[in-house]
Amino acid sequence: MSSLPDIAPQPARLVWQPAAVVAITRETPRVKIFRLKPADWHGFTAGQHVDVRLTAPDGYQAERSYSIGSAPDGSGEIELVIDLIDEGEVSPFFHEVVEIGDEIEIRGPIGGHFIWRAEDGGPLLLIAGGSGLVPLMSMLRYRAEAAPEIPAALIYSARRRDDLIWCGELLRRAAEDPNFSLFATLSRETAQTDGIRHGRIDRALVDAALASLPAPPRTTFLCGSNPFVSAASTFALDAGIPFASIKAERYGG
Repeated sequence: MSSLPDIAPQPARLVWQPAAVVAITRETPRVKIFRLKPADWHGFTAGQHVDVRLTAPDGYQAERSYSIGSAPDGSGEIELVIDLIDEGEVSPFFHEVVEIGDEIEIRGPIGGHFIWRAEDGGPLLLIAGGSGLVPLMSMLRYRAEAAPEIPAALIYSARRRDDLIWCGELLRRAAEDPNFSLFATLSRETAQTDGIRHGRIDRALVDAALASLPAPPRTTFLCGSNPFVSAASTFALDAGIPFASIKAERYGG
């Protein structure tokens, strides 16, 4: 197990602070990744999120919550993955206006339930739909550095091949990490792609992921839209995963 900086506890009182945009990456046609450096940052735990606040010239404010996709590596920087919502108030601003060097107001880290630390152990079963991958990717990256011996399997569902976030990194990790298995599937595309399945998540896919683990998962993390999490939860429970070991985080209507 490699040595990583201590993970700071969540502060008792969260305050808004500026965070400088230090890098912007277009990950998919509708997803950009923003690397931020907060002015006063004391670390976070994999799975946590931050609030983002935008203020218009007339004083109108809009807030949104975004999961942190980077690992808690002590760099003092965090990655936010922002999916473009055409009718949204915040995501179009990020995609169309924000540039490197800009400052964004954030507060956090936030969240104490949907988190994972190396001492929590495994095996881990992670099930993500769309941008629900983001907090689970933070866990996977952290696990790779802090506890690569812990077995983990990821089921990741997206609509099309171009919608897969961090696809190259996930395929590489699956090829190089003997304790990590990837089960990626596309719900709206049938073209053959090496290492990627086709169709919606189902009980068979959950069974395959469970079979890749040497023992039943100690914790199962589910993250995605409300319909996705509802379906995935049903398949997980039907497969015999205890309700108490399942942690879910939902977004959207």
